[in-house]
Amino acid sequence: MARSMSLPPSLGDEPAERKTRRGSAFCSDRRQFSIWQRLQIFVMAQVSTWLIYVTGKTLRWESRGDENLEAIYRAGKRAIFTFWHGRIFPATWYWRKRGIVVMTSQNFDGEYIAKCILRHGYGVARGSSSRGGLKALLEMASRLRGGSDVAFTIDGPRGPRYIAKIGPILLAKRTGNAIFCFHISVKYRIQFNNWDHSQIPLPFSPALILKAPPIYVSRDADEAEVDRKFHHMQEVLDQLRREGDSYWDSQ
Repeated sequence: MARSMSLPPSLGDEPAERKTRRGSAFCSDRRQFSIWQRLQIFVMAQVSTWLIYVTGKTLRWESRGDENLEAIYRAGKRAIFTFWHGRIFPATWYWRKRGIVVMTSQNFDGEYIAKCILRHGYGVARGSSSRGGLKALLEMASRLRGGSDVAFTIDGPRGPRYIAKIGPILLAKRTGNAIFCFHISVKYRIQFNNWDHSQIPLPFSPALILKAPPIYVSRDADEAEVDRKFHHMQEVLDQLRREGDSYWDSQ
């Protein structure tokens, strides 16, 4: 499985052959949008914020694995939340008002998503695996040191669907904090036929959230250990999705 992001020397070792490709990864310039695009972003942010609030208040939650997140905090660590892009809607409601800093892309979708989640009590670090990602990882490392949790939609911003990227592993290696994988599955939902199979819960739907044990990466991890941890994270996310999405079949 290919890994899609490397860190600068301040966060991790960088192979020499990648140095010439660092420009876009460090790019901090905001994307420029037309007046029509800015209007669309404003409307979509307003509608999604309202829809998440109205629908989220009606969901009936069942949570499994709460002790896994609590264990991270008891150890004096912060959590690197990691989940699939298609579950942004229910995740935004469930984890609201915690100050979690989320990596969001600098493209059109990322712009309105950032505006929406800010209104639900999140922070944002702008960047993705293809543009500004290393700058965003540096910001997330700083926020972890400051006592905030951070989060990745791990197959974003454009997929492939359910294929993890390596950012959380490298961030965990650098900071010593824990990767915390979770998955949300709702019984009654609208599912779109887009790249990430985005789901919007229907009002009053039962919702299940599964929370996995933390994944730690030692600060002196070599490339082999990084690869093992990366594949383990992928396996955990896959298992959570299989378990969660099949849960309602037996109900």
